[in-house]
Amino acid sequence: MADSTAERIRRLAKPMRVAPGEKVNLSSKQWDPGATAEFLQKGDADEALAEGVALMAEYQARLAAQDTWSVLVILQAMDAAGKDGTISHVMSGVNPQGVEVTSFKVPSALEQDHDYLWRAALRLPARGMIGIFNRSYYEELLVVRVHPEILAGERMPPASKGPDVWKRRFREINDWERYLTDNGTKIVKLFLHVSKDEQRKRFLDRIEEPESNWKFSAADARERKYWDDYQNAYADLLENTSTERAPWHVIPADHKWFMRVAASSVILDALMDINPQYPVPSAAAKTEMEQAKAELLAGG
Repeated sequence: MADSTAERIRRLAKPMRVAPGEKVNLSSKQWDPGATAEFLQKGDADEALAEGVALMAEYQARLAAQDTWSVLVILQAMDAAGKDGTISHVMSGVNPQGVEVTSFKVPSALEQDHDYLWRAALRLPARGMIGIFNRSYYEELLVVRVHPEILAGERMPPASKGPDVWKRRFREINDWERYLTDNGTKIVKLFLHVSKDEQRKRFLDRIEEPESNWKFSAADARERKYWDDYQNAYADLLENTSTERAPWHVIPADHKWFMRVAASSVILDALMDINPQYPVPSAAAKTEMEQAKAELLAGG
């Protein structure tokens, strides 16, 4: 990989990282959902994304061959921010056998009979794999917080639903993610940050464009009245669960071309950090390969 490519990836990823303990105000200029990068223009985005896709394929092959690390990519966002499109564009060049996407919906009856991390634990990527969570266990700090009636209906002891529940869940998730990273799972957490005006535009586009009607949900549109509550919940989440081992990155999502390149860069930055390598054959394995080569050349 050329040094210029690695430098561009690092330059894109670094400003979006939420430092541990950093105060987050999602309405501030620092986290502008319409932001881009001065050194990346829209006309260069397709080439930059294609380069990122090729690199992703290379790293994924090495990750699978090394079979030591796994990568878990967590995507959280308001509706219509572009989670599905980001997944399809950024991961378009990787081997489908090495990637598994899980979309978390409303918990089933079976899932409600377990702790809130149980269903996520079942879908964690194996070593050598990349797992993508389209929404995740972080919904327990978002939709459940915005709609307290959901928490009231969860099958937990009454004492577990007290006023310290959010602080406790911050701690539980941080502890769990530390456990996962200590055991070889690299966690990449992306919040696709879309503005309320841009979300409105995308909802209207889904109504106006017949081929996009299937994407529209009136329930999603009605959630807009809780916009401020969600922004506050996200800010609290980002402040309390961005850690050295598993930091959050806030990806500006109003411009899809930039969002996709930026998301690709953050994931590649994490893979560069792991830097997986193809295993080096042992002396005995090399001898066996030479013997097999001789037999094949001899027509055996």
